[in-house]
This record gives sequence, C-alpha cells and structure tokens, in this order.
Amino acid sequence: MRHFLTLQDLAPEELNWLIQRAIELKQIQKRGEVYEPLKNRVLGMIFEKSSTRTRVSFEAGMAQLGGHAIFLSPRDTQLGRGEPVEDSARVLSRMVDVVMIRTFDHEMIETFAAYSQVPVINALTDDFHPCQLLADIQTYVEHRGSIQGKTVAWIGDGNNMCQSYINAACQFDFKLRIATPEGFEPSQFLVDEAGDRVELIRDPKDAVKGADLIVTDVWASMGQEDEQEQRMRKFSDYQVSREMLDLANPDVLFMHCLPAHRGEEVSEDLLDDPRAVVWDEAENRLHAQKALLEFLLCQEDS
Repeated sequence: MRHFLTLQDLAPEELNWLIQRAIELKQIQKRGEVYEPLKNRVLGMIFEKSSTRTRVSFEAGMAQLGGHAIFLSPRDTQLGRGEPVEDSARVLSRMVDVVMIRTFDHEMIETFAAYSQVPVINALTDDFHPCQLLADIQTYVEHRGSIQGKTVAWIGDGNNMCQSYINAACQFDFKLRIATPEGFEPSQFLVDEAGDRVELIRDPKDAVKGADLIVTDVWASMGQEDEQEQRMRKFSDYQVSREMLDLANPDVLFMHCLPAHRGEEVSEDLLDDPRAVVWDEAENRLHAQKALLEFLLCQEDS
C-alpha cells in the first residue's frame, strides 16, 4: 500500500510514469473510449477546506474510471465533532478503497495515513499541494516536452504550492528560482534539502530572466484572509504581468493553480495571454489524478 502525501512519496521514475499515464488517460477520454479499471471502487473525499477544482476533478475522475466518490464535509463526519483522527481513519478505511483529504494541518493527514488501511491522497494542506504539481508538470510536458534541466520561476508567497515546487525541482530535476518578500519565504529546511536546485531571490524580474516556466499563486491563501491588506502591501512589486513574461525565454509558459485574483498577483490581462496555459493546467487535475488513483489502486493488477 502506498500513500501520496507529498511528491517525495514516489520515486522520480514513478512520477514520470504518472505524467505519461495522465497524458494517455486524457487521450482515451478525448477519443470517447470507456476505460473502467476502478469499477466498484470507492473514494472517500474529506473536505475541511472548500474547493471547486479538487472536488470536481476527483469526483469526475472516479466516475470516468468506473468508480464512485463520497463527499464528506466537516458537517457530515464525526471528525467535525471531535472524533480523533486515528479513529476516523480506522473506520473509514474499512469502508472505502482510497481516501482523499483536503485540510489545513499537514500533521492531520500524516496521522490519518498512519492509521489507514487504504491509500491516502493529499488534496491540499497548508504545507503541500502535490496533486496540483502533477497537473502542472503534465501541462508543461504536453506543451514543451520534458521539464528536466529547465528553469522555473516562482513569484510570490512561499506557500504550500511553492513548497511543492521545491519538492518537484528535486524529483523532476529542474532549477527553481523563488522570488518572495522578506518574511514570506518557504521552509528553510526544504530549501536546504534541495541544495543547488533552489535559489531564493528578492527581485522577481531577476527570477524570471531566462525562465522556461513562471508560476504564481494568490497572495493570501485560505485561512489568511485577515492578513489580506498587509500582504497586498508587501507583495505589490510581485504581480506577474505580460511585461514580466517578456523578460523570460521566448517560449516561456505561465501557470497559476487558480482561482486567480486579477489585478493582484496577476495583471488584469495576463490569463488571456497565449503564454498562459492555466485552463489546460486546470483540466489536467482531472487526468493527473486519474493516473494517480489508477497507480495507487491497481498496482496488484499490473
């Protein structure tokens, strides 16, 4: 049994296989072929943070693969009424085949996985968002080929997406430049662990020079709404615009995990730029997660 709590839970060759498999599953769906390896399998989806893309992509993915998904909010479970995570994990994992969790505290999902009898997928915590990285890498590969040896510029908050990009730099072997204001850096432990693959830079214009991929995210993540005004001031020089993309390589791509706040972390017109591939990136959550579900649930069949 395998879990997917961070990108580090899979070997680089497994991750690269997942990306290629996601592309194949996307082609299967576009051809209208029926492929149902997860018939009679059930995914339990625990949401302590709200979502559009995560819920729809996992639920649609399970349906397309022949399985079923159960949505569980804090109002629907005893977790929301104080049942220990360990007990919920023991019970739920006896009833479903795989569990997806979107929550705040990363330690919660680690505890759940430790007591679960089935694979557990991290669909976002305050520390990491590995499923989004699968979709991002798939999108880059579809448009430009392998990301190995390329240069990626992360602009903005050193949040869960930034930290997953640090893991991705190690697992997919690319260079990552992180431009963030002082006091908003990602985990120093992760930066140190990544070694020369990661570079911290203050000026976003320096970070994007020669970059093959530019990525950003909202300045205030879920749960940080009370910091919105302070963050708006601190990040005012970190807006990604068409002009910033012009400083990068001619074939640069731009990504954002969405939802985007136009006029804040991105200029009003950036998502309409042909270099922005955010809609492909959003769609690929569906196919990358289908590949992940198949990988976690069908290993004994392969």
